[in-house]
Amino acid sequence: MDNYKGYIHLYTGNGKGKTTAALGLAIRAVGAGKKVFIAQFVKGIHYSELDALKRFPEIVINQYGLDCFIINQPTEKDILAAQKGLNEVKKAIESHLYDVIVLDEICIALYYQLISLDDLKNVLKNHPENIEIVLTGRYAPEELIEISDLVTEMKEIKHYFNNGIQARKGIDY
Repeated sequence: MDNYKGYIHLYTGNGKGKTTAALGLAIRAVGAGKKVFIAQFVKGIHYSELDALKRFPEIVINQYGLDCFIINQPTEKDILAAQKGLNEVKKAIESHLYDVIVLDEICIALYYQLISLDDLKNVLKNHPENIEIVLTGRYAPEELIEISDLVTEMKEIKHYFNNGIQARKGIDY
């Protein structure tokens, strides 16, 4: 493992590309000989990235979501799934097995109160200095922006969904 300081990245905003940016960073890290743990919060259905990442044994990816509750209200099971995910992220950090840890859609988990900001902050403040942490999702709270070292806002200028185009496998999911 390189002797460097890991930083906290945050990819937020209403534009497309937050998860894609995080996955790109994960693949770049693997190319440099690093190991990656990805926790996908809220997501519980099959996305094409799951198949793509099977090609990289250095990347562990787990989903901590059930169905797409965003259409409805989150249930107790949704909350338990997210809390399990945060607990497993904490264990992944403590294990020192990974150089990069991605918390995909963590901001959505916060927004829907599946986990508390205080619990997330406790996990983040105790991470070893040599582990890079990547957070994604819309609606990043100001406190998360403040504690992050790199913040990128994906801003939607134009989106084909607004013209009735449905999500396309391999491009949008």
